Amino acid sequence: MVREMVIAARFGTAADYDAYVAAFRIPDLLFLVVMSGAFGSAFIPIFGAMISRKNQEAAWRLASAILSYTLVALGIVAAVVLVFAEPLMRHIIAPGLAPEQLELATRLTRFLLLSPLLLGLGAAFKGMLEAQERFVLSAYAPVFYNLAIVLGAVALAPRFGVFGLAIGVIVGATLHAGLQAVGLWLSGMRLHLTLDRRVEGLATVARLMAPRVLGQAAFQVNFIVMTNFASREGESKVGALNYAFQLLMLPYGVLALSLSTVIFPMLSRQHAAGQFNAMRLTLARSVAPLVFLTLPASVALYCFRTSLVQVLFEFGAFDRRSTELVSVALGYFALGLLGLSVVEAITRAFYAMHDTRTPVVIAVVTIAVNIALSAVLAPRLGHGGLALSFALTSTLEMVALLFILRGRLPGWTATIHGALARTLAATLCFLPVAWWMGGILADVTDPSVRRGIVGYLLFGYGLGAAGLTYAAFAWIFGARELRDVATRIPVIGRRLTPLFVARFGPDAR
Repeated sequence: MVREMVIAARFGTAADYDAYVAAFRIPDLLFLVVMSGAFGSAFIPIFGAMISRKNQEAAWRLASAILSYTLVALGIVAAVVLVFAEPLMRHIIAPGLAPEQLELATRLTRFLLLSPLLLGLGAAFKGMLEAQERFVLSAYAPVFYNLAIVLGAVALAPRFGVFGLAIGVIVGATLHAGLQAVGLWLSGMRLHLTLDRRVEGLATVARLMAPRVLGQAAFQVNFIVMTNFASREGESKVGALNYAFQLLMLPYGVLALSLSTVIFPMLSRQHAAGQFNAMRLTLARSVAPLVFLTLPASVALYCFRTSLVQVLFEFGAFDRRSTELVSVALGYFALGLLGLSVVEAITRAFYAMHDTRTPVVIAVVTIAVNIALSAVLAPRLGHGGLALSFALTSTLEMVALLFILRGRLPGWTATIHGALARTLAATLCFLPVAWWMGGILADVTDPSVRRGIVGYLLFGYGLGAAGLTYAAFAWIFGARELRDVATRIPVIGRRLTPLFVARFGPDAR
């Protein structure tokens, strides 16, 4: 978030920032498809099983082979993109950019092709660390990545423009991979380049990763679709969508991504051991609190969208028009937060069961619907229609996956029907309060009326009051997830334990 605030102050929603965002689409696609696809769901279960059997040597041979093959594939594809970057940008990624920005986006794309390699190594090391249940360095690595981009915006952008940001990206990606490489070395990592096709587990990983690669590609196509349509809507629309999406990613990353990262190895082990009741329990205990936190977060993003953008972004080059563009997109994106978050969690259950095909098929169908909806909504709602299309298709993907998972893992939802009903009731009661508060906050945090620490304090007060309001409704409706969340907060949780015991029973300890 600090990264986005610094970038916003430097560039706002200027045309050059549109080019910078568009330039990321191909490198991001390469990273997600080639590297993340290999070292995500396909690799962790096999590598983790070898580690759990104390077969360290075989595990590192497998990791070396997968890393070698993916680096070769990435190098070949990157070379092709290097040659054809200009037509790809002109005809597929951002055909609506002005000629000057189109040329800038092309040069940035070629420069940023180094980032998939470095971030890909980071993703590979992340998968190996997490398979050994080592999460700390994987959590800190993105912090160093973002810090480098912040420094690029502060120190280099005044001289080099958006290329200063790109330099920060490359430096940050280097730190991202290097930090985790240190952790792997300390854990006993022994990697070497090899293209031996007889390595144990290689064929299994290759079979599992093929659908996963398609799924990652499908997810990234969403952003290419949005960039393509947004570039046709005029200057600033690509950048505005990106700022709004980054705001959406804050609760998504804190809640859905962090939870899914931790439960995946657990679900994989439980499935491998045939502990299906334990899988049901793990999934239920994960989804219920995720929905409990995500639903009010979605409401808050929607109702506080204007004040949120004002407080975080509206200074420097980011003006009132930028705020209007970003808040419109954020309001529509917020409608899809629940779908996006739940999909992230339940998809891990499919991967743990070695079923990478089902999520991919659903994702491809979702992409097709997103393209059709974008074509319909963009002419009517502008860039907001693109955000709405993303939200609707994310929800559709959630519904489809939930329906299929009920058949694959019967009974796992039975224990959370009541919890979901109580969460929904609390959220519906919270909604009108948040709507009323959102209008007030948008007025008091308007930079033309009030700027500085007072605005931040008022915004913080408003969010705190909104959170307490939701907690009060959750208490009234007996949502036990309130207890589960609160008791994990140091000091506060212990002090509230007697109240939870009185409200929810003796198991609320």
